[in-house]
Order: sequence, then C-alpha cells, then structure tokens
Amino acid sequence: MTTAHQSYDAVIIGSGPNGLTAANVLTDAGWSVLLLEAQDRIGGAVASDTTVHDGFIHDTFSSFYPLAAASPVLNKMQLGQYGLRWSHAPSVVGSPSRAGGWALIHHEPAETAAGLDNLHRGDGDAWMQMYQAWNSIREPFINALLTPLPPVKALLRLLPKLRR
Repeated sequence: MTTAHQSYDAVIIGSGPNGLTAANVLTDAGWSVLLLEAQDRIGGAVASDTTVHDGFIHDTFSSFYPLAAASPVLNKMQLGQYGLRWSHAPSVVGSPSRAGGWALIHHEPAETAAGLDNLHRGDGDAWMQMYQAWNSIREPFINALLTPLPPVKALLRLLPKLRR
C-alpha cells in the first residue's frame, strides 16, 4: 500500500499552550505546520472539569494563566477578536489560617492591605511596601520571564532595579 507524504516546514509535538502558540506563530508566518497530540483533546493542562464537586467547574493546573495574559506573543495575536475572554476570580489567591480565616490577595492592592491588616495589624502596610517594590520591577521581570532564552536584554533592564 502506498501513502502520499505531505511535506511540512515544522512538526510540533503537543497541543498545550506552548505548542498551540508555536503553531499559530509559524502558521501566521506562512509555514506549513503539523501539530501532533496524543490526548483526546487539545490544550494540555489548560482545562476545566468537575472532579472536585458536581456542578462546580474549576480550572486544572491554572497557575500559569497570569503569564499567558501578560504574554507579548499572545497579546500580539489579538485573540480577543476571535472570542478569547479572560475571566478573573474575585480574589487572586488565598491562604487559609489555622484560626479559620483567610489571607486573600485581591485585584485592588488597598483591599488586600485592609484585609491583611484585619488579620494582623501592620501587615497591610508591609503588603503595600512589597506591592510598591513589585511595581518597580514588574515590567522588566515579566519581560525576563517571557522572552526567549537567554533573556539578556530583559535581565539588563531588571538588574539596576533590583539593586534598589
């Protein structure tokens, strides 16, 4: 039996976020791309399911979504025009205390500071200081994480800010 062989410029193994992004970037550049996936669905670990509780839908392995939302490559694709819509939980992350309360990080820094100060006086001010320090390094730090290795230019922009 003879089969026809297609020629591809690139073969990508895995349809997780990185594989799908690579396939899109290369296809947009005019390459012929073959994307292979062994699982019965695409997306890799990016998925939602109801295994925690019936009727409760949760994201599995969702800790890297904030990096995807900040990704220059994904932002350049303008996926919103194709229906991508980021949704955000009321609190970004939370950590339970032994006393039964929660330390919550909210989208608004002042709200986070107030909640932390309610748990332990002074923690709100400490949070705001840490948040301000984060804002001074945020852009070069994220660029260092999201640029091709080695991220020399991004690290050179980050280093002077870290010294402060």
